[in-house]
Amino acid sequence: MRIKLMLKGVATYIPGVATYRARGTGGTNSARYCYSVWLRHFVMAHRNGLCQQAPNTLLELGPGDSLGIGLAALLTGAEKYFGLDVVEHASIERNMAVFDELVALFRKKEPIPGEREFPRVRPLLDSYEFPSQILLKNDLDRLLAQGRLEAIKHSILKMQEQGSMVSYVTGVLGQQTIPQHSVDMVFSQAVLEYVEPLLDTYCLMNSWLRPGGFISHQIDFSCHGLAKDWDGHWAYSDLIWKLIRGKRVWFINRAPYSVHLRMIEQAGFRVHSELRVKATAARSEIRLAPRFANLSQDDRTTRGVFVQATKRN
Repeated sequence: MRIKLMLKGVATYIPGVATYRARGTGGTNSARYCYSVWLRHFVMAHRNGLCQQAPNTLLELGPGDSLGIGLAALLTGAEKYFGLDVVEHASIERNMAVFDELVALFRKKEPIPGEREFPRVRPLLDSYEFPSQILLKNDLDRLLAQGRLEAIKHSILKMQEQGSMVSYVTGVLGQQTIPQHSVDMVFSQAVLEYVEPLLDTYCLMNSWLRPGGFISHQIDFSCHGLAKDWDGHWAYSDLIWKLIRGKRVWFINRAPYSVHLRMIEQAGFRVHSELRVKATAARSEIRLAPRFANLSQDDRTTRGVFVQATKRN
């Protein structure tokens, strides 16, 4: 496997190959997936006392194949959504299709798709019933009124224009277009394991957030299919990893649980809740690369985490 991965990485130095391989992420091309992910973040934020209703302005890191998670947030009461991607994935046609399916799910008050349908999606919930205690009937009727739905659809068509309810920002420099202190919530789903430089990214989140704003992230620390064992990516030396990565636009950063937690705090956040996905370490410490030889037992057995934290004022 290692040789094959290195050959694929070296191939990305061929002009055009790295960009081609970076297109398409999977997941958010499904309305039910987007519905499930957003309601999980929303329900957990409500449970943790971070919001009583959908935050007014949201920013999603790495929305992927559609802006469906953000569109689901708009349907629950948000008024402004930024989707920030390094590479452009989402198209107007796909966004429109996902949006129409999301509207149908909310109108039916469909239960949140759970472990049977999406066994790898986190966080897990105590109940997957539609959150009627948060989205009251009168509020939902108002949010799904035809005039408001048409306004969101119009914003999807104008998502590259400044001032639209839906803003899709792409490219490394796109983050500079997000106004400081303008966002109530920054969230992501299985994205921050791809981000570099990590501390700068958490500091950017802090700069975007208003006082009292919060972050909500599900982070996956596994190898993403790059090794036989879930933690096998920590066994590759820096040189081998450089060859495997090649010139790809985005790639997993291998930062373990403790690094994220430390950087969240260094960036000026106070952690409210963290739900870890535990797994048995598959590799002995002797076989780990020097960079990861001293990983703690917590890091060795934490395959993922759902974390919510508020900006310290």
